[in-house]
Amino acid sequence: MTTPRPDTLADAPLGRESAYPERYDAGLLFPIERAANRAPLGIEAASLPFVGGDEWWAFELSWLDPRGKPVVAVARFRLPADSPCLIESKSWKLYLNGFNQTTFADRDAVIELLQRDLSAAAGAPVTVELFGVDDPALAPAPLPGDDIDELDVAIDRYTPAPELLACDEGDIVEETLHSHLLKSNCPVTGQPDWGSVLIAYRGPRLDRAALLRYIVSYRQHQDFHEHCVEHIFVDLMARCRPERLLVMARYVRRGGLDINPWRATPGWTPELPPRLLRQ
Repeated sequence: MTTPRPDTLADAPLGRESAYPERYDAGLLFPIERAANRAPLGIEAASLPFVGGDEWWAFELSWLDPRGKPVVAVARFRLPADSPCLIESKSWKLYLNGFNQTTFADRDAVIELLQRDLSAAAGAPVTVELFGVDDPALAPAPLPGDDIDELDVAIDRYTPAPELLACDEGDIVEETLHSHLLKSNCPVTGQPDWGSVLIAYRGPRLDRAALLRYIVSYRQHQDFHEHCVEHIFVDLMARCRPERLLVMARYVRRGGLDINPWRATPGWTPELPPRLLRQ
């Protein structure tokens, strides 16, 4: 059964007809409190069961230099998982479009303004990096670990079903698994959000077939990318109790933005996987 979610998008631009701005406007950013969507999972802000962040990539960023010539760049934004708010994706896109006809002295001025506005919206420091469109840092690479997608399994559950998860309590392992079959849906429009999920852990050996069935069970689930990852993290901790755990999703780009949340057990600073070809 899908966990009921509070209505946190009543006034958001998502799902509404919107005029694209021609000038910079920080007021376009629409923050959403994380607490409201975490409460149904039993996650409390004062005692988060994880550390982590939300890594956003923007591929439609442009502005004007002092002589009116356009500049283009790719941006990486990193929001901490303990920020009070996430930022609704369509409002973020509209905000970035406001840069298109706005003049900046240089790249540092763009970074400074982005950091200021996004940090104010999230309620915590947001880091910003700009890359040239041909920067080698943008090169994709495969996810590490074992791909579980070719397992021969029958599936009939398409809303989150943590009871599907299983593990061998007597066999402690350290391994990395991934699947490209993650799909969830936008909480307002119902449009599909395609993604890949990586799970790295040390603890009782996960039943891989059961894990794949569980990942696919998100296929009809409507929620934010960030909360899908938190849902998976909480379910794995509750059902299998690993000593340490990393859950990271890399969602396919939509509207020039892709969102890549990760959550890990406190005290662990994992090496994050690279960008994927389909992003």
